[in-house]
Amino acid sequence: MKIGVLYLGLALAVPGGPVGVRAQTPAPERARIADEMEKSIRTEMLNKWYPQAVDREYGGFLSTFTYDFKPTGAQDKMIVTQARHTWTTAKAAERYPSVAHYRDNARHGFRFLRDVMWDKQYGGFYTLVDRQGKVKGDGSKEAYGNAFGLYALSAYYHQSKDTAALNLAKKSFLWLERHSHDPVKKGYFQHLRRDGTPIRRDASVSSTSNVGYKDQNSSIHLLEALTELYAVWPDPLVRERLDEMLKLVRDVITTPKGNLVLFLQPDWTPVSYRDSSEAVILKHRYIDHLSFGHDVETAYLMLEASHVLGLKNDTRTLEVSKRMVDQALANGFDKQVGGFYDQGYYFRDKPGVTIIDQSKNWWSQAEGLNTLLLMADRFPNDPMRYFDQYKLLWNYCQTYLIDHEHGEWYEEGLDKDPERKTGNKGHIWKAAYHGYRALTGCVDRSRQKAKSAH
Repeated sequence: MKIGVLYLGLALAVPGGPVGVRAQTPAPERARIADEMEKSIRTEMLNKWYPQAVDREYGGFLSTFTYDFKPTGAQDKMIVTQARHTWTTAKAAERYPSVAHYRDNARHGFRFLRDVMWDKQYGGFYTLVDRQGKVKGDGSKEAYGNAFGLYALSAYYHQSKDTAALNLAKKSFLWLERHSHDPVKKGYFQHLRRDGTPIRRDASVSSTSNVGYKDQNSSIHLLEALTELYAVWPDPLVRERLDEMLKLVRDVITTPKGNLVLFLQPDWTPVSYRDSSEAVILKHRYIDHLSFGHDVETAYLMLEASHVLGLKNDTRTLEVSKRMVDQALANGFDKQVGGFYDQGYYFRDKPGVTIIDQSKNWWSQAEGLNTLLLMADRFPNDPMRYFDQYKLLWNYCQTYLIDHEHGEWYEEGLDKDPERKTGNKGHIWKAAYHGYRALTGCVDRSRQKAKSAH
């Protein structure tokens, strides 16, 4: 399956209503926004990162850039960032074939993943190396980082047809299968020693640490990686794991209210501090809160997985995805200027959801755009008015998040965090991946709908 058409196929192939109904979102506005997004991708995002971020001295990509896009700092290299740059350049090479350096950049990224980030002795991807490629720390690994390595390899193979990339993707999947996959309770252990042994939680681990827990973030990105892998390698075991992760994320990690549980015991018992005092809850806010950005992102990732699996009339996944988006809009969306807040909480002694962090991080808004347009296409007449929220969110991004002078997105919206205007535009947790994936998804879906209307 051509992975690039997933963005288009989701709106047309996921069950939920007759195709003819979906033409009701205003075509001129969709086209205008798509044109603005396309321009932003090319003139305020990709051109800022590439090829400038390519480290021609030591391999891989530079990660840390100032507000005006100058390299800064030690330039440590994390598997997540290196993989995201490789994925983005591979996708850009397919989308813009006339720009030769995207192909070169993707190949450059793949070689760094293969030659430096992959542990030649024990297998698996290291979490962090310094700029020169020396492993930092004890070499321990994470399912989350390895998921992104697998994700990048799959995308690069799709773009390049380089069998070395597919072979390493297979090796990566099987390494996760042997070491990280839980054959009893299913899913994957997140924290692993260098040799792949899962790290178990014991009494010595602080209550504020997530070591030894399973979690939503590694689970949703394993779902994403397996989706990408299955599209290029439709192996029966890959399909089994993809189906397993879809059901775990949808039916176990997502609550009936529509939000994700952030951390869980190895047997999938939720980790919650709701019965504690407010002071204890806030002390453990990293472990237990509502993450609206992850909720809207996961809604899309589940529908994408269902689509790649070829599940027909998958009303269950569509129902849960809609519930996730609806609760995020109802509880964590700024209805005045737009934007999803970073964190909320259901306190026992307070009604509804309390916002405990009003920041609006860039990746949540990017993922929100992608998912809101998808929901607008699936449910054009829904009372949630998804297309109106999509327009409001894009206006928010244009006003408070995208730096039209220096390029890229601020880490958080300037309406709540004005100091971010001079904060770093890139670091090991911030690259072009979220924005590129979301905006290209919106552009492609909008243009495909315009073609189908004629």
